[in-house]
Amino acid sequence: CARLPENVEKNRYRDVLPYDATRVVLQGEEDYINASHIKVAPPASGVCLRYIASQGPLPQTFTHFWQTVWEQQIHTIIMLTTLTERGRTKCHQYWPHPPEEKDYGHLRVKCHSEECNLAYVTRQFTLQNTQLDEERAVTHLQYVAWPDHGVPDDPSDFLLFISSVRERRKGEEPLMVHCSAGIGRTGVLITMETALCLLEEGGPVFPLEIVKIQREQRAMMVQTTCQFQFVCEAILQVYREKQEKSSTPRTESTPEQEQTHLSASDTK
Repeated sequence: CARLPENVEKNRYRDVLPYDATRVVLQGEEDYINASHIKVAPPASGVCLRYIASQGPLPQTFTHFWQTVWEQQIHTIIMLTTLTERGRTKCHQYWPHPPEEKDYGHLRVKCHSEECNLAYVTRQFTLQNTQLDEERAVTHLQYVAWPDHGVPDDPSDFLLFISSVRERRKGEEPLMVHCSAGIGRTGVLITMETALCLLEEGGPVFPLEIVKIQREQRAMMVQTTCQFQFVCEAILQVYREKQEKSSTPRTESTPEQEQTHLSASDTK
């Protein structure tokens, strides 16, 4: 479907396309958007997280993006890029500035507030369906501290951001997550949130398994080696902090125990 002539211009990158089996299907005649359903439920873990991984919206797909938010009952949008990086457009602004409102087809978006800190921006929207005369509250979290090249030197800010994301989860509703292509940083966030849930459950964390589960549903999730290494280092940092809080001098973990818990084969 992604390669059909009428859909080619809806893809930000020619080589980043959703699988037909997991793509988000919109209601109506124009049912295509470059976005994928992602369900992460590691075997025997008790953890099940749902996401929609999307490319950064293009001007010609703004309406489709907001249609997805409405139809999939999204209450939290996670944006993991700035609009431009190194002089290149990574995403187009698909929301109005506060206190403005803007129509995208039959959906009206009003931005009520915008709060900034060093690492991320929090925006509060009202999304109104003018055909149904119904509206919903939507939170927009934009992480702005990712460097233009590579990955952050320290995962602390990103871990705090993920904590803020998790506070806004509502039951089994999916989170909408996007960066530019919807595979690299998007995959990093999904992997790290899943890992944090597994650690809270007291079970082992296998980062490579989490990535494989995602790649079965959207190609190239966690795009680069340095992104995967960043994920593993962040998970290890959380695990060590957890051990420091709960351990006594006689029960402190050894480096060998840490490697076993994280699966040493996954962190290579």
